[in-house]
Amino acid sequence: MASGRLITRAADRQPAALVQGGLRGALRIAALCALFGSALPVSAQAPDACAKPLYLTFDTGHMAVAPLIADVLARHQVKVTFFGANEAAQVGDGSLGEHWAPWWKARAAEGHAFASHTFDHVYWRADVPGDPPRFRVRASAGPRAGVTETWTAAQYCTEIGKAASRLEQITGSKPLPLFRAPGGKTSPAFLAATRACGYAHVGWSPAGFLGDELSSETHPNELLLKKALREVRSGDILVAHLGIWSRKDPWAPAVLEPLITGLKAQGFCFRTLRDHPQYRDGIAAKTPR
Repeated sequence: MASGRLITRAADRQPAALVQGGLRGALRIAALCALFGSALPVSAQAPDACAKPLYLTFDTGHMAVAPLIADVLARHQVKVTFFGANEAAQVGDGSLGEHWAPWWKARAAEGHAFASHTFDHVYWRADVPGDPPRFRVRASAGPRAGVTETWTAAQYCTEIGKAASRLEQITGSKPLPLFRAPGGKTSPAFLAATRACGYAHVGWSPAGFLGDELSSETHPNELLLKKALREVRSGDILVAHLGIWSRKDPWAPAVLEPLITGLKAQGFCFRTLRDHPQYRDGIAAKTPR
């Protein structure tokens, strides 16, 4: 499977007003879609046809753009997989807190899928020699944020399960038996340990890194859109976030809508990870009948 990569978030927090710039430039960059489109719209195909599937995923973030993202997904009838962690939010008591619970519940009603991103957004940092397996970890949210600790495999699996349980509690929908490690950082020993406790790891494809964690000064929205429309291929897992603190010109929804439109024009279609060939059999085996 595609492996993730670490993009470190800036420690400084940008003012909330900067996030409101997410719509700036949307009209300017929407025209790029035409450069990569095809004559036959996907809507003309059979409803169940999906010859060129893509798997769009979102990790949690500061949540300020989450309602706008939901609007775009609903407008274009795109289903995605959300990886949830209880990260700091611009409004409310965390991205999995009570303030945002109705938002998550509404996404479940729309048919989106959910999986764990660890409750306190806990990064794997290194393997610790010895047996049984232990790992050096560091949370970026919650009461242990910024503290480096050594955990057993069981402790990390409990952390994965805590986010999955919270997602199930607030959505009423059982999460997929998948998880995404923060930053996509893993090791073979770490992945073996998490598989043993029932969770398959999901990274992203090389072209699937949509760049919303990068600096908007060096990677403007127009450039990110054009790159994705040019490089994404059938079967790719794509990753973006529900808000990035350090990006001054937010990626969503300014890039998201023309990206979806442009990819659909190329004949791509969107599916959740329930349908991904690498994960669907394992998901089906663990889904109660």
